[in-house]
Amino acid sequence: MLSLRQSIRGGGEPGGGTLGYLPERIFREVAYIAYHFHWSRTDILSMTHKERRRWVKEIASINNRINNPGREGEAGEPA
Repeated sequence: MLSLRQSIRGGGEPGGGTLGYLPERIFREVAYIAYHFHWSRTDILSMTHKERRRWVKEIASINNRINNPGREGEAGEPA
């Protein structure tokens, strides 16, 4: 049983990191990234949760710099 748990946790291809993650949040992140970067849903969902959140933060930072020149922060990130 231990080897099964280890293979599930650490083996195989990395998924999108969605276990225990609200589906509404995933939809918002995918839509946000796809809208701004025009990446496919499949490509976005194949990212780990951490990588997807990093892209969301980067897009929010870009939007904030464009919309509020001279101000720092990450406003505009989807809730």
